[in-house]
Amino acid sequence: MMKRLILISALALGTAALAASAAYNLAHADESLSVPAPPKPPVGARLLNRETAPLRPLATPPADAALAERVAKNGSPSADDQLLLRGAYLARAGDCVACHTSKGGAPFAGGLALASPIGAIYSTNITPDKEHGIGDWSYEDFARLMRTGVTKAGYTVYPAMPYPSYSRLTDEDMQALYAYFTKAVPPSAQANRANDIPWPLSMRWPLAIWRKLFAPTPAPYAAAAGTDAQLARGAYLVEGLGHCGSCHTPRSTTMQEKSLRDDSSRLYLSGGQVVDGWSVPSLRNEHGGGIAGWSQADLVEFLRTGRNQYTASFGAMNDVIEHSMQYMTEADLNAMSRYLLSLAPRNGAEPYRYDEVTATAAYEGRPQTPGAALYLDRCAACHRSNGTGYGKAFPALAGNPVLQTPDATSAIRIILQGGRQPSTDSATAGLVMAPYAQLLNDQQVAEVTSYIQTAWGNRGATVSAADVAKIRKTAKPVEERAP
Repeated sequence: MMKRLILISALALGTAALAASAAYNLAHADESLSVPAPPKPPVGARLLNRETAPLRPLATPPADAALAERVAKNGSPSADDQLLLRGAYLARAGDCVACHTSKGGAPFAGGLALASPIGAIYSTNITPDKEHGIGDWSYEDFARLMRTGVTKAGYTVYPAMPYPSYSRLTDEDMQALYAYFTKAVPPSAQANRANDIPWPLSMRWPLAIWRKLFAPTPAPYAAAAGTDAQLARGAYLVEGLGHCGSCHTPRSTTMQEKSLRDDSSRLYLSGGQVVDGWSVPSLRNEHGGGIAGWSQADLVEFLRTGRNQYTASFGAMNDVIEHSMQYMTEADLNAMSRYLLSLAPRNGAEPYRYDEVTATAAYEGRPQTPGAALYLDRCAACHRSNGTGYGKAFPALAGNPVLQTPDATSAIRIILQGGRQPSTDSATAGLVMAPYAQLLNDQQVAEVTSYIQTAWGNRGATVSAADVAKIRKTAKPVEERAP
């Protein structure tokens, strides 16, 4: 048996050698058979599919299925039904379900752990249950909490609830939200969970001082003179109910957002912090990590599906898209996109320029660094040797905004724990990238991260094994994070 295996192996090797020799001779006999260097991808068309797919009609999220069914049975919605439907839409726009629903729990029944520097804060039950929820709250109780952060019981909530943003809601929208949460959401008797914050940090009275120092005076959003209706609507949604600044605006050491709206500092939505283990990108119209170069259609597509020709969403943004943005009207997504694209740059970065030197070396099988070799072995099948990816299935790395800043936190985390695209009604695939934490050590992850941060003209920073080791401590395989 052993001799037979040796003979078969020898024959296979011999055949392979003859084939290789023939291919070599043919290639050098006819230069037209040689493999050319990959052409430089056209700027702005790297993914081969610039077209924006038509958005499908809005689906109904599970939390609102009963309401939609009841209204459909009644035919033309009454004034009360219209109020409830408006409140349901506003609750989606505010992404209330993402924070106030625990994994596998009833919608809006609370219990989800929200990480904070002082310990875990658990979201509360906001269903109309009279004992554990807000079933015995008046409209004034509800509006007071939403605008000032003060509960019916009189204590101030932690600023994990973005009441500084909600304070800008109109009375009409506040009334619709109250009607929805008290009349349309099914009650749940799930008890609220105590926060995991040690004493004395758990004392509530300092929060009242924080509120007086840093929370704005509640006032409905008012557009500047001369602002057109679409731009004003976008600002209202982004600065108010959407509370985008809660993650995308840097915070001070005292945890307040450094700016609650666009002003001369240009800090609003400029990114640069780490939230829940992910580095947060800028949402301003700037290069070097922002959304400069995107069209309004590109941004609408990203908000609705979590992907476009430039990048794909990750981390907490997946939840925002799955629970909130995919259910918003095309008019509102366009308004938000136009507003974001109106935000002037803050960082002064130059536009990205594709560099084909690393792409050519990789394409020709000449990796220049250990990180390049690892990339060709582990990553190029999906993201291509020239970093341009394959359409919206496997996002481009060349020019990806996430790879243009000094903070490589997100790149390291995606390599360690994998990634998952959001699954929406318009883009249902929800493709998963497998984690590499068990396959690559800290030095190897650092090498491949440094490569993708700097190859193809990317302007990100290199990282060390120590940087990877720090993030590895909290990295969880993507399968455990999927809903």
